[in-house]
Amino acid sequence: MNDLRHTAEASGTRRPAHPSGARGGMVRPVLWLLLTVSVVLNVVFSSTGTDVLAGVGFGLAALACVTGLIVHHYRYLRR
Repeated sequence: MNDLRHTAEASGTRRPAHPSGARGGMVRPVLWLLLTVSVVLNVVFSSTGTDVLAGVGFGLAALACVTGLIVHHYRYLRR
């Protein structure tokens, strides 16, 4: 079976290297932080039952963060 790295190097076609920080930079840590905060606040509001709409809002924010992390993962996946 052919190794794609060796065949690409032999043919002279190489993928350009990503400059430092081009693979997402601060996006992933910020999304993880927002996910953690929104999940904790969702649990707090859901368990106390004080404001149902706030709990739903933080739950939707958590889903948005998870979606963003998945999209970011597949966009910057090493090939």
